[in-house]
Amino acid sequence: MNLPPASLAIRYAAAPESQQVTDWAPRIAWVIGLLLVVALVYWLMREGWTWRSVLQSDLPELPQAPAGPGEPKFTMTGRYHGSTTAGQWLDRIVAHGLGARSRVELTLTEHGVDVVRPGANDFFIPADRLRGARLDKGIAGKVLTENGLLVITWEHGDRLLDSGFRSDRAAEHTAWLEALRAMSTGSSGGPSGTTDEPHGTTDAAATTHHEEGAR
Repeated sequence: MNLPPASLAIRYAAAPESQQVTDWAPRIAWVIGLLLVVALVYWLMREGWTWRSVLQSDLPELPQAPAGPGEPKFTMTGRYHGSTTAGQWLDRIVAHGLGARSRVELTLTEHGVDVVRPGANDFFIPADRLRGARLDKGIAGKVLTENGLLVITWEHGDRLLDSGFRSDRAAEHTAWLEALRAMSTGSSGGPSGTTDEPHGTTDAAATTHHEEGAR
């Protein structure tokens, strides 16, 4: 039965109101407890970051680009996703700002790789310190798509580092990979069979060789 609008208004006005919330104290206590937990987690993360920086205090200052960097071979814009000990994708390097993710502009010349990071520390990878390159999917705890990262392995001080970059145009990775490997000395690409999976090093030549050996 359809009621006229006036009757509906009277009916809803006469309906009992919902019970007011009276247990504010437990709710406030729960919110405060949650905020304290969040603050504690943040503090522990910050302390862990600081402690890691202290442990890595022996890492020398980052190299800077020479006054005459040379003619660019390749340029790339994208994101810097962090640096780790070579082959250990979870062993993040945080000293000298290497732990901060940021936008990045890369320039490859005959002298090395110029890494410009707006809002973060710039650095330079000299050509004679390049030790390899590979396509990967994870670094410093960050996992992307398969082959989504260009990882450059280089020597700094007495450490071998992996630095991960993702171009805004993923198709550029292949050309960079070939050029970096051609310039690299020593080991090519760092350890690929570490226990710190799930990063998946992709090397087509090595994969083909393995399959042929298996036959």
